[in-house]
Amino acid sequence: MTGYGVDRIKNTIPHRGEILLVDRVTEVVPGETLAAVKAVSGNEPCYAGLGPEAAPADYAYPVSLVIESWAQSAVLLSVWENPNPDVLAGKVELAGSINEVTVGARAYPGDVLEHRVRLVKSAGETAVLAGESYADGREVLRVGTFVVALRDVGELRPVAERTVLNV
Repeated sequence: MTGYGVDRIKNTIPHRGEILLVDRVTEVVPGETLAAVKAVSGNEPCYAGLGPEAAPADYAYPVSLVIESWAQSAVLLSVWENPNPDVLAGKVELAGSINEVTVGARAYPGDVLEHRVRLVKSAGETAVLAGESYADGREVLRVGTFVVALRDVGELRPVAERTVLNV
């Protein structure tokens, strides 16, 4: 498979460990579109408490994690040309809102989520994105709009901390 792996992803956004929910960027046209994948595994923490009595439906990948994975793909597109893997320096990516979300089919261990993201509009340091996620050709998620804003990390520190740092 071609594209960009975890190293490029970690050098673009600050997500690490269990919260990094994108495995590979398969295609990117900076400022326009991005496609990424995330393999759903039965070994993920969300399945840790399931015992032998679990029904097949209990293994549906949580919708919140599908949304988070898609959103990470959207953030990747929004900062592809200006990466910042450090949340303690530079510009930090903030999710502003997500609207018109439709949940379709469910994904299960063994599925590969394919996220498709497109830039709808960019204004300064704010991007509006939209897209879908699929698993084996089934639409799992549709997002009408997702807003990502970049802010200087210094603006996000508590007022007392900013005052001390500026003395």
